[in-house]
Amino acid sequence: MSTQQGVKLQIESDHVVLDNGMLKLTISKPQGMVTGIQYNGVTNLLESRNDEIDRGYWDLVWSKTGSTGTKGRISGTSFSVIVENEEQVEVSFKRTWDPSLEGQLPSLIIDKRFIMLKNSSGFYSYGIFEHLAEWSPFNLPQVRIVFKLSKDKFHYMAVSDNRQRFMPLPDDRSEKRSKPLAYPEAVLLVNPVEPEFKGEVDDKYQYSCENKDLKVHGWICSDPTVGFWQITPSNEFRTGGLVKQNLTSHVGPINLAMFLSAHYAGDEMVLKLKPGEPWKKVLGPVFMHLNTTTDGRDPLSLWEDAKRQMAVEVQSWPYSFPASEDFPKAEQRGRISGRFLVHDWCVSETSIPGNGGYVGLAPPGEVGSWQTDGKGYQFWTQADEQGLFSIANVRPGDYNLYAYIPGFLGDYKFGSSVTIAPGSSMDMGDVVYEPPRHGPTLWEMGYPDRTASGFYVPDVDPKYINKLYVNHPDSRFRQYGLWDRYTELYPDKDVVYTVGKSDWAKDWFYAHIPRRTKEGEYVPTTWQIKFYVDSVGNTSSSNVGDYLLRVAVATAHVAELQVRINNQDMSSSPLFSTGVIGHDNTIGRHGIHGLYRLYEVLVPAALLSKGENIFYFTQTQTKSPATGIMYDYIRLEAPPSSPHCLSLA
Repeated sequence: MSTQQGVKLQIESDHVVLDNGMLKLTISKPQGMVTGIQYNGVTNLLESRNDEIDRGYWDLVWSKTGSTGTKGRISGTSFSVIVENEEQVEVSFKRTWDPSLEGQLPSLIIDKRFIMLKNSSGFYSYGIFEHLAEWSPFNLPQVRIVFKLSKDKFHYMAVSDNRQRFMPLPDDRSEKRSKPLAYPEAVLLVNPVEPEFKGEVDDKYQYSCENKDLKVHGWICSDPTVGFWQITPSNEFRTGGLVKQNLTSHVGPINLAMFLSAHYAGDEMVLKLKPGEPWKKVLGPVFMHLNTTTDGRDPLSLWEDAKRQMAVEVQSWPYSFPASEDFPKAEQRGRISGRFLVHDWCVSETSIPGNGGYVGLAPPGEVGSWQTDGKGYQFWTQADEQGLFSIANVRPGDYNLYAYIPGFLGDYKFGSSVTIAPGSSMDMGDVVYEPPRHGPTLWEMGYPDRTASGFYVPDVDPKYINKLYVNHPDSRFRQYGLWDRYTELYPDKDVVYTVGKSDWAKDWFYAHIPRRTKEGEYVPTTWQIKFYVDSVGNTSSSNVGDYLLRVAVATAHVAELQVRINNQDMSSSPLFSTGVIGHDNTIGRHGIHGLYRLYEVLVPAALLSKGENIFYFTQTQTKSPATGIMYDYIRLEAPPSSPHCLSLA
């Protein structure tokens, strides 16, 4: 579908219309709400029964420091034309701020931009957010774009090749057709319009996706054949790196473009502006792509076309057409490259290539601080089989070089900051990461990839099923209510794991959570790890070194882990406690990881016995059924004086 018509801009009293002959975009003026999208003979792809402010819009959540967040749409107060010619139209809907608005709006200048190009079956949007140093501080947990599509037309949703399906209707979530579950986002469909959905759970968090895989998602209408897709060609403006999880599309039918989000991370990832701190950031552009078929092909072929268009958009990044000086073009950006190596003296005498390692530039901070940064830009890639990495199109500025690699514990940070200049190309040479290591591995559990996916994920209770994830190869954990399966599997006693006999993929539950009693209360749980040592030496000698237990946590939610050794008295002081940690809410939101945390527990040799020993892991908090910890990897290391690094189990 193509046309040679140039882009036309029509300015009316309370709307503006962008039209390139393929699609027509109507936006309220000066508010900047998308009220209509006309394409392929459909007058409006958006839900026209909604108010005009409730169809296509930018919104945010903000709060004064220490206060509850307030959600609101971003409504412009002034309109201007930035670019207008046959090839391109770019328009601006801007909202300013002054002290008279204190307490009513966040202290931000927000400039929402929309762009339409000639012969393009879609449109772009980006935002420029600015906070001046003299303005009041505030918190900004979330910024996104929302499109509410016509519920009569769009019934099929696609997030990835193996996560797509016909979806329930929004009416199915009404009180008369559904039953509320433990969280407001989740409902059980008891009387849906289409009987095929009866007995299923609907929850928007079941369709979350990691940033690295969240490049295109959307909806398909089969009559007429139309696809609506949101394409995000770059992660540079998103928070939390490549594996941060974000919402995608969900019942509505709703399509989201997430920019800032604290989901699966909590308060630690909230963007917090301090007194006297200036801040400016460009969010986007993202592309809303529309497509159709003209030859009678299966409507599902629109997903394949959307992926092809996504590849085009990624290849075109950074775009050359945004008019804002705050969005640097390709020639104004720099490049960095090098070779990422790993040296763990218990794995290899020499450094080995960091194949598959994640290498990135993010704002200067502590080791791993990129996980929670939302103020700056981040640029990530994965190293190849030789450990080689290259990151192109980096915005000018000062960064730290960070890295981590599945298979090894911890995080890497290059010793000094890195300055990227416009047009520069920097070769870092060999970058060598030395993972934390105390001594040889006595035993280990799990695989250190910063997720709990290697542990036992149970089958869903049939009464809480989502058919999409039945026997799903990599998303079984997306099912609702898996936390309650723990009580069913362990009604009276908790997990007991014996090193050398148990299988962590079958015998170590994926989430350490409370148990529900017969009275319906939740109580702390204590898991055991039994292991044997042949000898701990003469513990009265000062030459006997300490052991070290490493616990990598994939996520935590209002949880506390206490560790004891050979001591079942839960009232005694623990050998180690995390304190209460985390607000990730990953368990309740059907994830497999949130923020990564790594702990070291020094284990004096005097506390070990020849023969059987037992670690007691107690999760003390019982605030909700989804309170708890997911472990990534657990390892006990022998004293450094041990002669070799082969397993001593």
